[in-house]
Amino acid sequence: VQLQASGGGLVQAGASLRLSCVDSRRTFTSNAVGWFRQAPGKEREFVAGISWNGGNTNYGNSVKGRFTISRDNAKNTVYLQMNSLKPEDTAVYYCASAVGPVRVAIGQVRYWGQGTQVTVSS
Repeated sequence: VQLQASGGGLVQAGASLRLSCVDSRRTFTSNAVGWFRQAPGKEREFVAGISWNGGNTNYGNSVKGRFTISRDNAKNTVYLQMNSLKPEDTAVYYCASAVGPVRVAIGQVRYWGQGTQVTVSS
């Protein structure tokens, strides 16, 4: 597995979690990286993305102001800090490296990570 996501868990509403995505092959330092999520019965949706050097970030509307994406290329790791979690944030979260260096979207993914479960109880 090239992208290893971790950090998920079961938390109460209002809590925080930090997800990590490690690139074991050290190939995504030149690529944008994103986080996506998929809840049961729903389509996979974009959560957050970050450009290759961290200079550009963008977020899905439902997480703006609560989630922050960052990266440490020296550690080949991308993070997703999730604050003020809500039950509707419950999903499997996937990291993904993009084809290009700036933006990431579902149709522009080169590699997917294996996913980590986030469950938020009310």
